[in-house]
Amino acid sequence: MKKVSLILAVGCSLTLQAQMADNSKKQEKIKYPETRKGTVTDNYFGTTVADPYRWLEDDRSEETAAWVKAQNKVTFGYLDKIPFRDEIKNRMQELWNYEKISAPFKEGNYTYYYKNNGLQNQSVLYRKDKNGKEEVFIDPNTFSKDGTTSLGGVSFSKDGSLVAYSISEGGSDWRKVFVMDAATKKLTGETLTDVKFSGISWKGNEGFYYSSYDKPEGSELSAKTDHHKLYFHKLGTPQKEDKIIFGDSEATKYRYVGGYVTEDQRYLVVSAANSTSGNKLFIADLTKPGAKLVTITDDFDSDSSVIDTQGNTLLIFTNYKAPNNRIVTVDVAAPQQQNWKDLIPETENVLSASTGAGYIFAEYMQDAVSVVKQYDLKGKPVRDIKLPGVGTAGGFGGKKEDKVLYYSFTNYISPGTIYSYDPKTGKSDMYQKPKVDFNTDNYVSKQVFYTSKDGTKVPMIITHRKDLVLDGTNPTILYGYGGFNVSLTPSFSIANAVWMENGGVYAVPNLRGGGEYGKKWHDAGTKTQKQNVFDDFIAAAEYLIQNKYTSADYLAISGGSNGGLLVGATMTQRPDLMKVALPAVGVLDMLRYHTFTAGAGWAYDYGTAEDSKEMFDYLKGYSPVHNVKKGTAYPATMVLTGDHDDRVVPAHSFKFAAMLQENQAGDNPVLIRIGVNAGHGAGKSVAQTIAEYSDAQAFTLYNMGLKPKKK
Repeated sequence: MKKVSLILAVGCSLTLQAQMADNSKKQEKIKYPETRKGTVTDNYFGTTVADPYRWLEDDRSEETAAWVKAQNKVTFGYLDKIPFRDEIKNRMQELWNYEKISAPFKEGNYTYYYKNNGLQNQSVLYRKDKNGKEEVFIDPNTFSKDGTTSLGGVSFSKDGSLVAYSISEGGSDWRKVFVMDAATKKLTGETLTDVKFSGISWKGNEGFYYSSYDKPEGSELSAKTDHHKLYFHKLGTPQKEDKIIFGDSEATKYRYVGGYVTEDQRYLVVSAANSTSGNKLFIADLTKPGAKLVTITDDFDSDSSVIDTQGNTLLIFTNYKAPNNRIVTVDVAAPQQQNWKDLIPETENVLSASTGAGYIFAEYMQDAVSVVKQYDLKGKPVRDIKLPGVGTAGGFGGKKEDKVLYYSFTNYISPGTIYSYDPKTGKSDMYQKPKVDFNTDNYVSKQVFYTSKDGTKVPMIITHRKDLVLDGTNPTILYGYGGFNVSLTPSFSIANAVWMENGGVYAVPNLRGGGEYGKKWHDAGTKTQKQNVFDDFIAAAEYLIQNKYTSADYLAISGGSNGGLLVGATMTQRPDLMKVALPAVGVLDMLRYHTFTAGAGWAYDYGTAEDSKEMFDYLKGYSPVHNVKKGTAYPATMVLTGDHDDRVVPAHSFKFAAMLQENQAGDNPVLIRIGVNAGHGAGKSVAQTIAEYSDAQAFTLYNMGLKPKKK
């Protein structure tokens, strides 16, 4: 599960007068669509649980389609009446409209890079030849009229002569894969279909490895998928003849399987997992015909991957006996864990690693900000890399023969800038700085540590204008995730920049369940410790209120996916704490999440209602769908989802919205905005993104009693 950041934006100056009373008078009583209640119940360990909106799980039924249409009619009717909605959207488009260029990468005789002229729905893949002549290589904007078909993974053969790329239609995780001759840009061979959760890794020019599931019976959107297989596609042959490399038996049945060829083209590495944490690892020598896969790790107690090879020596990145990660070496002839030797040992800070130009780059998170060190392939320190400031650095990876590498640097007030890096001298030069009309000098971004319910110290970065007055009236977005070992590190957003430019506060706590302090921090927010995550988020809100950054009347909580669960659980446990709640593509039915698509793979973090009575009771105790109480005044809520989300199926959001509408007390609106031809987040068009941010922002300001101030 990948995180989906709903960072809100405002396109004009805000007046912070208390106008909530006026707004509530102007708002008409909303007439919600009628949602039929069914009689479905489930029995868990002797406890009967009603599920009156089970019918909304059927995404193929006419009744569900009619409900979606009716809900969107109410939601967009409400948004249409907000007088400054268009003003916000226009300002958003104005600031979004700047050229964006990625770091370049070399493949064969060309240098490739992505570019967006500002408001293109999808970024275009360009290339230059040795003479500097530029041309469009792949333009995803031509894939569909509305820009909702996106370019996914792009993988070149080692010599750069062939490329395989995937596309996603309407945001779906199910992909199609095309093969193209790089020189002529002509498609070759047939299109592969029904590819899901997959990389693409070439073996010479012969073909490539990819992963997928058998097409499920029933709904492609929501039916369970739990048997992943690794295939090899040989060029010039039909997909139906693709050979299964791993996963063709009950003994090799796993939910997540991936395979990749090492840079030297000598080895195939296969990873197999049943959850989002912990994997088995295998390797085969491709230079030996018929070579069998050899086991490197044979349990799910740790995460490991091969990041480089030197002849017979493997470099493995792992958290085995190292919760903060380390890099080890081992001879491929005996690659098991007992033979591993430290190359870069574990430290007190969490390590991530990349290789390029014959070096290892160790990026450490020190209280959620980057510190980068360079090592040679024998583990000898070369230098500490001086970064442009305090924030997040990423990149440094490349091929062994590369002479120049690239990295990006960003934080909450510094637009993402790309730097070229000479690994021999350690010299960095600015390569690409976006032309954003934002004066960093007017803002401050500082880290604080607050105390959670159980005494745990939790870091939070708070960003705002330097002239902010701490009087409790500042509109504030509290954004969180708290799960799946995902780390929230500082990054710039145009949407956030506009929010802060106009007096808003943006706060991001590094909750337990994330990866900011390694596996122990992650585990402290899983299963029967999941409440720690919600307590950390609640304590962050209380810190902001106690220190007069904001108050309950001016606080919005936001999060997507697992962060949508965070928002749903927080607003049902502490509805008094915030004025606005924006749960996006959230996991909201904790008793049934594992029955949809690949949801069972999230059990490491959540546990399932079928595990034990204790686990069932715990999940039911915080599941947002099951904890909406009649007669409670919940904050103004806009649930956000996409009709093509096959990661966290929209039924979660449908059922939560229906429960809130049925039980809401008071005048705060409860709406659901269902994006059309939109998925979990990846590949969403710029037009869709701007529209969603603008609508969420207009809803938030309107319900906080704020309005744009004419300049």
